[in-house]
Amino acid sequence: MAQSKELHIPQPPSALAIPSPVAAEADGSHKVKAYRDRIAFKRQKAEIKRSRGRVYPCSPHLTHLSHDMARSLLFFAQGKPLGADGFNWLKLHVINLTGTKKREPISERHAYAEKIMPEILDSADNPLTGRQWWVNSDEPWQTLAACMEVANALRCPEGPEAYGCHLPIHQDGSCNGLQHYAALGRDTVGAESVNLTPTDRPQDVYSNVANLVERERSKDAANNVEIAQLLAGLINRKIIKQTVITTVYGVTRFTSAKDIQDWFTESAKLISTVAGESVEWITPIGLPVVQSYNNNPYEAINSNIDRIAIKQRNAFPPNFIHSSDSSHMMLTALYCQRKGITFASIHDCFWTHPCTVAEMNKICRQQFVSLHSQPILEDLSKFLVSQFAVRASGADAAC
Repeated sequence: MAQSKELHIPQPPSALAIPSPVAAEADGSHKVKAYRDRIAFKRQKAEIKRSRGRVYPCSPHLTHLSHDMARSLLFFAQGKPLGADGFNWLKLHVINLTGTKKREPISERHAYAEKIMPEILDSADNPLTGRQWWVNSDEPWQTLAACMEVANALRCPEGPEAYGCHLPIHQDGSCNGLQHYAALGRDTVGAESVNLTPTDRPQDVYSNVANLVERERSKDAANNVEIAQLLAGLINRKIIKQTVITTVYGVTRFTSAKDIQDWFTESAKLISTVAGESVEWITPIGLPVVQSYNNNPYEAINSNIDRIAIKQRNAFPPNFIHSSDSSHMMLTALYCQRKGITFASIHDCFWTHPCTVAEMNKICRQQFVSLHSQPILEDLSKFLVSQFAVRASGADAAC
């Protein structure tokens, strides 16, 4: 699976000069003081070690991949006027951070933002002594930072549209693993469940599964199942999400996803046992990926081979999907750079200025379509055969 010849991949920009680092031994509070009001270029690197091709910051502290408080302290170095749509995206960002309206249409979230504007302004003006609406958010510190930007925009002498905003606005992916599986399998039914088709009200697989689990828990509790009774009130979207990410493919309408996952698993099994090799592939943007689970010399040979084969088999489906997701992110970043759009990402969560959210969203969708217009599974099949069929034959002959 070589780099796709039909996929147009822009050249990345040249590297920027790196500012002097803060001493590595400094603690968090000292780093905050040292970096305060300084421009810091957040270099990123493609992660090969864990076999996914995902991108992580080189710096371990105060990055946009860190916790809620660290993210709340980071702003874009250059501000941009909110413009006609930017202020709406800023208010929408406040509501999205709370996590309370994920399944509501954008129009209803806008209306809700206007309704609670007194709470937003009180949070900005009196974060510790006021009504503290921001404290109950899913991401409280980022919510507080956004509340302060809303207040600043409303009080701009030239009006909110003229306010130069530095705050990054997040656009989260919607169960991206299933989106890629649905696109790979051309699964129109599954696509509807993960927002790959137009809809007024966002679909949420995690909430749907949480509701199903709660329904079954209630039935068991009514039948005096003790564990079900103990779990009363504890089943929610956040709790269920991680389990859904890894197991949903066999229990939802995503039949093509299960078939593709089974093919990945069987391919990895043959490569690791028959050919005796680690699974490897090249992403559509040309990044080589290897599942390098090394042998442990202190284990018995047979048990070690079995253990590595299991690792190869279990890791290939999620690693391949993560590498596809990373390819989409890199394509989006490169095309945003071409358009002069400031861009940052946390895997499937993309950041930009409020005034460029709509344009970034358009590029994001265009590049997803462009990526999945390629024969990804066919190319992968040809690559695996070309790489491992001969090796497997050689291994059989040696036996």
